[in-house]
Amino acid sequence: MAAAGTERLLRQAREVRDEELGQFCARASALLRTEEPGPEAVDALRRLFLIVAATKYGRKLEDECVDLLQTALGPPPRPEPLQLLCAAILRETAPRPGLSLSCDCVQSPRQLSLVASVLLAQGDRRQVRSVGQRVFQVLESRQPEGPSARPLLPVVSKVASLAPGSFREDQANLLSKRLADWLRYASVPQGPAPSGGFFTPRARQPGPVTEVDGAVATDFFTVLSTAQRATEDQWLNVQAFSMLRAWLQLGGPGAPDTDDRSEQEGSSLSVLSAAASTGRLLPPERLREKAFQYCQRLVEQSTRRALRRADADLQKACLVEAVLVLDVLCRQDPSFLYRTLSCLKALQARLNGDPACVRVLLPLAQFFLGHGEAAAVDAEAVCRQVFGRVPAEHFHSPMLAFEFVQFCRDSLPLLGRHLGLLRRSFPGLLQLLAWNSPALTAEFVALLPALVDASTAVELLHALLDLPCLTAALDLQLRLSPAASERPLWDASLRTASCPDASQDPQLQGRLQHLLRTEASGAPERLAPLYPLLQPMAGCARVLQCAEAVPTLLRAFFSAVTQFADGALTNQLARLLLERSDSLYPVPGYEARVHQVLSAQFLGLCQQRPCLVVELAKELLALVGSGGGLRSGGSVLTSAVWAVGEYLAVSWDRRCTADQINKFFEVLEALLFEVTQSRPSATLPQCPPQLVTALMTTLTKLASRSQDLIPRVSLFLSKMRTPAQSAAGGALCCREDEGVGTRATELLNLLKMPSVAQFVLTPGLEVAAPRYHRDTNTALPLALRAVSRLVEREAGLLPAEGRPPG
Repeated sequence: MAAAGTERLLRQAREVRDEELGQFCARASALLRTEEPGPEAVDALRRLFLIVAATKYGRKLEDECVDLLQTALGPPPRPEPLQLLCAAILRETAPRPGLSLSCDCVQSPRQLSLVASVLLAQGDRRQVRSVGQRVFQVLESRQPEGPSARPLLPVVSKVASLAPGSFREDQANLLSKRLADWLRYASVPQGPAPSGGFFTPRARQPGPVTEVDGAVATDFFTVLSTAQRATEDQWLNVQAFSMLRAWLQLGGPGAPDTDDRSEQEGSSLSVLSAAASTGRLLPPERLREKAFQYCQRLVEQSTRRALRRADADLQKACLVEAVLVLDVLCRQDPSFLYRTLSCLKALQARLNGDPACVRVLLPLAQFFLGHGEAAAVDAEAVCRQVFGRVPAEHFHSPMLAFEFVQFCRDSLPLLGRHLGLLRRSFPGLLQLLAWNSPALTAEFVALLPALVDASTAVELLHALLDLPCLTAALDLQLRLSPAASERPLWDASLRTASCPDASQDPQLQGRLQHLLRTEASGAPERLAPLYPLLQPMAGCARVLQCAEAVPTLLRAFFSAVTQFADGALTNQLARLLLERSDSLYPVPGYEARVHQVLSAQFLGLCQQRPCLVVELAKELLALVGSGGGLRSGGSVLTSAVWAVGEYLAVSWDRRCTADQINKFFEVLEALLFEVTQSRPSATLPQCPPQLVTALMTTLTKLASRSQDLIPRVSLFLSKMRTPAQSAAGGALCCREDEGVGTRATELLNLLKMPSVAQFVLTPGLEVAAPRYHRDTNTALPLALRAVSRLVEREAGLLPAEGRPPG
């Protein structure tokens, strides 16, 4: 119910027109002009923020409203919810030219963080640097008894990520020093209870922090420590860990610094101190050492059994971050590697049998991939376990699916000789894509080139064409799992029509297991018998979404495979396209969209390797003879017919014979007669005019190469010249009749000079040279002029609005 209500609000916000947006701006402006804006102003700003944030494109606000929003972020101080909303609205409308906001005179850390967030959203690099310098000025000048500097730490992290060179070396060293203090030396007691009240004891001491299992903490404070009331330095400890990895990756070299342990009081009272002292470790090195100790402490805390589910989830998230930080530390300083290995090996062995901690296996696998050779660890065994376990057991987890695909992309430079493992694991990856196709389509388009090689190309193409069928099979598997009975009756996944259990038929069960495999088998199976079983699932929303993603994935696949495919692989792929064009899972609209892609890719393969037409003569004759593909628009059939006319010639392949030309001519002639002389019906749908013109042109080309066929083509074309002389009017509309008649007349006139027709319709390879199109004395321009004179002489045969070819 809550999700439906949220979706309804977002849809209403997206449908707000510019005139209505102007009214919202006027109301918010009127309320912001008052001396003390109240709850009505906050409510109006909430509505305005929803409108500008609900769409992907920017919404333009009135200048007066923008000025008032900026004024609300300056002095005098306004209510915090109001300022938060003003800053959020300005961020959503960024970048906006002419913004008058400035952080030069802002002293309050909270107010400076809001103004800085708006300025950083503008994307101006110089402004990013000035914001970073201003933030450091406020941090350095802050008094111990002043307001908390916690709101400024996210600004520092954002500035460092947007413009890594924004901070001077001494500033970077100072922040590294303080981060190390906040991580390692946060106070252990809880914060004091609020004083006051008749029943409040005046001398009660704050209690110690505890671990997630309730035990009293005996080591230093971390993000996994539990306290009812946190002190300021404990909050800084949590924030320091949240920005630690980004700062380690972006931090630069530092200057000498002596104090290996800062004063504990200063780390909690003073955020940044300008007092520098000397020491044995440079600030970045000292920070890395404290970060290593912190991560080891988190790994130790993760072994405790949490009392609350929220703490258990926090343990997993902290483990993921800790392993990622350790990875960064080992890459920056190899001396940490051997201190880390024993800890992470024990962690990996402990988590192998825990399905709840599967997210932690991803950074662990990435760590062993990056450092496995140096540490003599079998990284392939770890990755094999991850690739085999995560997709099969957790494909229905959107967050884990996205993280897994990101892991695959990030690990490509590290896989090296293990890249074959990733390629063999593509069926499991496709399960994640099939279930989460809208969100993961772009990620898979980027990942596909790494998955394709000569050994997996054919099986991967079969799998992509069967992707909607895989979605239906995963849905069926989820319904038949024991957990489905525990789901509430209002669960949307239980509302669609159910399918019979595949285990009733051993053959279907084997094909279903093949479809749900997690590793490449090397021998793709025909899944057409599964289509009737999964037909009730074809209308499910998830299956329809997946079907919409397949054309994009097919284009990415062929773009990658054509870079390395040899003749044998190209032949296999072209044959597969023809075979699978009439064997697709029957999702509404899916066949027509896929045929558009297959037709274009088949032409591309033929252009790359023209001898495919001769090599696939049997398959092409079967396709043309059956008239397959007419129901879905005839795009594949049209491409096949065009390829026959273009490349079935001795000039392209010496194996081409007159007997082959005659066979194709007879089949194409029969198909043209059938589609033009028959009325549309349920068995023979209306023929697209592109197919009719392709058939006429191909027959003419074949006749020009075997001139004994010219009388038959001429007789047929003479019947096609005008709608009145042909029964094609039953299969084509009047406008299309006119175009078909014009093309028939042009081809008929061209055949009256067989030698010219053969030269124009079957030019030699040298005609592709530019001089044949630029030099008026070469053969091609002469031939075109001869054809033009011929057509002009026969112009009386053209329709009233026809035009001869130039």
